[in-house]
Order: sequence, then C-alpha cells, then structure tokens
Amino acid sequence: MSVVQNSAVKSLAVPAQLSDQSQWVAIVCGCIVAFAYSANYTNHAPLALPLMREFGFNQALAGFLTTGIFATHALMQIPGGHLVDRLGAKRVLLCALAWVTLGNLGMASAGAYWQLLLCKIFTGLGTGVCFVGGARYVHAAARAGPWLNLAQGLFGGSVQLGAGFVILAVPRLYLLAGWRATFFVSAGMALTAAIIWLAAAPNVTSGAAPPGRFGEMLLAPQLWLLGLVQMASFGLSVVVGSWVVVLLTKALKVPATQAGLIGSLVLLLGIVSRPLGGMLRRHLGIRPLFISSLLIIALGCFAFVLSSISLGIAVVAVVLIGMGVGLPYAAMFSRAGALFPGRAGAAMGLVNMLGIFMILGGAPLVGHLADLSGTFRTSFVVLGGFSLLVCAAVPLIDRDEPVLSPRVSPF
Repeated sequence: MSVVQNSAVKSLAVPAQLSDQSQWVAIVCGCIVAFAYSANYTNHAPLALPLMREFGFNQALAGFLTTGIFATHALMQIPGGHLVDRLGAKRVLLCALAWVTLGNLGMASAGAYWQLLLCKIFTGLGTGVCFVGGARYVHAAARAGPWLNLAQGLFGGSVQLGAGFVILAVPRLYLLAGWRATFFVSAGMALTAAIIWLAAAPNVTSGAAPPGRFGEMLLAPQLWLLGLVQMASFGLSVVVGSWVVVLLTKALKVPATQAGLIGSLVLLLGIVSRPLGGMLRRHLGIRPLFISSLLIIALGCFAFVLSSISLGIAVVAVVLIGMGVGLPYAAMFSRAGALFPGRAGAAMGLVNMLGIFMILGGAPLVGHLADLSGTFRTSFVVLGGFSLLVCAAVPLIDRDEPVLSPRVSPF
C-alpha cells in the first residue's frame, strides 16, 4: 500500500463538508456540464458525409475534425487542471462553457473546411477545461465518501450521454434543419449549462495535501498506466463512435437515422457502464475490473473483422465495445485523484491527456486505413490488438488504494 505526498506536509486539514443534499446538487450540476460540453466530441461525426460533399474533402480530412478538437482538448488537460486546483472549479468552468458556446457559433457560420477545422480546434480549448474542472469538482464534492466512485461514474456517464446523444440526434436534426442548425443547438446547450452552473452549483472547497512536486506527478508510472487504460477505453470509444455510422451506412447500407441510433450505443451505453463500474469498484479489485473490461472491448472490435458481418453482429459488437469502455472510468479517475490529492485536477488531466492520444492518432488512422483498403476491417484489427496490449500491462497497476500521510494541509 503506497503513501502519497508524504513530504512537505505540515498540518491537518479539516475541510467543510457539504450536506448530503448539497453533495447531490453539486453532482447533478457537474453532470449537466458534462452533458453539454461533451456533445462537441462527436457533433460533427454524423455530418461527415454531407460536410465532405459540401466542402470537398476526404475521409482522412474528416477524421482530422475529431483530431482538431481533441488536440487542444488534450493540450488543456494539465494546464486546465492546474487552474481548477488553484482557482476553483466554479469560476473556471463558467469561462470554459462560454468558450465552447463561441466555438459552436463559429462552426455554424463556417464556409470552408479550414474554418470547420479551426473552430473545432478553438472549441477543444474549452472542452478540455470543462472535463478536468467537472471531474475535479465532483471528486471534491463526494470527497473520500462511500459514493466517490459512483459520483465519478455518474459524471463520466453524463460525458458519454452528451457524446452519444448527438450521434443519435444529429442525423434527425440534419434532415429537419440542415447541418448548421446542429451547431447552433450545441451552442445553446453550452450556454444553458453555464446559466444553470452559475445559478445552482454549490461552492465546493477541497481539503487536500499541498500540491507537491509537479515533475513527480508528470513522471508517476501509476498515472501513465491509468492513461494507457484510458486510451483503450475512452479514446477507443470516441474513435469508434466517429466512424461507426459511416461504416454502417457505407458497408451495410443501413439508413442514416438507423445507423446513428446503433452508432450512438458506443457512447450511450457508457451512461450505464460508467456508474456501474463505479459501483463494481466497491466489490472488485482494480486489476480484475480493468482486465475484464479490456477483453470485452477487444472482442467487440474483432467482431467487426468478420468477413460476412451482418447487422446483428454489428449491433452486438457495438454493445460489447460500449459496455467495455465505460467500466474502468470511475476507478481510473478516483485513483488518479487519490494518488495526487493536492494536484487532483492536474493528475486527472494527465490521465485523460494520455487517453486522448488515442483519439489524436486513431481517428485519422482509421479513416486512412479505410481509404487504402476500402473496408474498416484492418482498422478494427488494430483497435482490438491495442486493447489486448494494454490488458497485458494491467498487472503493473497497484492493487491497493494510495493512502495519504496523516498530516495533511489544505491547498
């Protein structure tokens, strides 16, 4: 059992605790933020074909729209986490939601591919801060209580809800009002979340150890191992979610609205599997939880490789991936926050940043391999193999939860 941040510790902190009601209000507000900002992860994905037709670009360039938002999303993970650790989530998140609103208004007004890409890059700065701010806020609200993993799972499930909801809703909205309307709606979601956040989110104070050494956190092997699991779970889910609708419509000739419904399961199942993973963590070790999840993901990926894949098999594969990618979430981020409680936002940001590397490389790679081969089979062989590789590294993750030195001071 490891002891973290046992140096430069001076005195005992006795932080003010929220009432049970205020804790749940805080968690609900965090979940609203998660839903609103995460819609931007994939709100462009169901529009790939109409956007390619209108602006004349190929599948690889379409993949770079996902890469664009996640490049800056990744860039802001550690700086955004540091800001939240120092300034508090409430102020920082309000600014981040306003930023996301502006990015979507720019997308709705775009007249060329480069403008779409630029606005996605701009929006990613705001979504990056939204994630670490929300995760840190929920972690502090449910601080070290019996519902910590469940609370983190609910926040994570709301992220999946937002990202999956737009895959389901955008094809219908596109048919009704065109592609520009989808980005106006995304802007409205972020603005509404900002208003609710300002009006209802309780002030949450954190009682944690001093920040500790920044370099020590950046080089912590346990955080990097958690980041690998994040790559093979959340990162893979966004890559699959970005392309599964295209796969279903082109390879299986599924109507766009039906393909959107099926494809949204990759992310929508996280609404259930992320909180479920948080509940299971109370009864299951972190290693068995991670290993079983990664094996489920790999099985789902390899199902797409079958030479005679049917719609039924595709649905089963999507369900397997959707359940598998959500189960590790709560354990990952609760563990990251516990490893470096004085830098919990930055530590969570590091784990998520490493996970985003999968998206940055994976989304355009899947599109490129599909352009080269004419199918998505090779892409899913690579994705399934990566899940198995990460599974082999899970035994290096500590079994036991880290424990703070008994002398802890507020930051």
